[in-house]
Amino acid sequence: MRGSTMPQLVPLNPENPQHITWLVETWNQACGPALAISARFAAFNLRPVTGGVQAGRFAVEDGQPVGVILASAHPEAPPAMSRSQGWIDAIAVVGSHQRRGIGGNLLAWAETWLADQGARFVTPGGSLRPFAPGLPLDTGAVPFFHAAGYADQRAPKVWDVARDLSDYTPPSSLRETPSQARPAQPGQEEDLLGFLRREFPGRWTFEAEEFLRDGGRISDYMLLWTDQGVDGACRLTFEDSVWPMERYYPYDLPRPWGQLGSIGVSQARRGQGLGLALLDAGLRRLHNCGVRGCVIDWTTIVDFYALAGFQIYREWATLVKEL
Repeated sequence: MRGSTMPQLVPLNPENPQHITWLVETWNQACGPALAISARFAAFNLRPVTGGVQAGRFAVEDGQPVGVILASAHPEAPPAMSRSQGWIDAIAVVGSHQRRGIGGNLLAWAETWLADQGARFVTPGGSLRPFAPGLPLDTGAVPFFHAAGYADQRAPKVWDVARDLSDYTPPSSLRETPSQARPAQPGQEEDLLGFLRREFPGRWTFEAEEFLRDGGRISDYMLLWTDQGVDGACRLTFEDSVWPMERYYPYDLPRPWGQLGSIGVSQARRGQGLGLALLDAGLRRLHNCGVRGCVIDWTTIVDFYALAGFQIYREWATLVKEL
């Protein structure tokens, strides 16, 4: 009888186009249109990460996938990053097959695999090629992970904020600063990376290096210049950027879509208005390029972005488990 036995676990092969289709279809059936992914997005998130490992399994019944899980770790992470962190990149079970233990079986496989890679901590979402920064609060994902022994992190929630840039004007609190923000140009890669290595030597540096290795346009970064050199940077995403815009799930916003972040300024220059100046420069560039629906993702500083008219778009729960 269907459902009396657990579906077969089949290794996910990122080189198999059928498996890309299965991943997309399973995720979209489980998560719905608000969090839909495309084949391009799925294939991108299955590309190797420098120093990282990734593996997945499909739960297959009657020759069709009814669930999927994808996990990753970073055993050869650079010194400024943790080598003990693992992630559940994605997990989905088709609605009609939920509450049969399939998700728990997939999660148990992933935790065992992560432990074998040397991971001591595992987080749902937030991986190096993230499907999401955490768990969507409007699904049953959070209770599922709590029941599996996952606990809220110190900052248990992060937010995406968004706005329509069609009527964007600079924030009223913006003030003159001794700085100039402009798109990075070919040949300025080391200016960008030097700033990030000095001020944000962990994940943001790694992401910028990986972005360039992926063939990303250096001009997708805005650099903030002062008399000291580069004192700030922010990354923009356009619909033709190398990192898929679908990652930010902008479907409820008017097109064309864009995204801003990460964004940061030198520690020694904070509190001088440079962050807001850089934010304004990035938003003006997106606006001037025709972008309407804009997402700033994975943040806890909602009040700062509210200065530029952004409102909460999505909430994500951040959980962790020690293996």
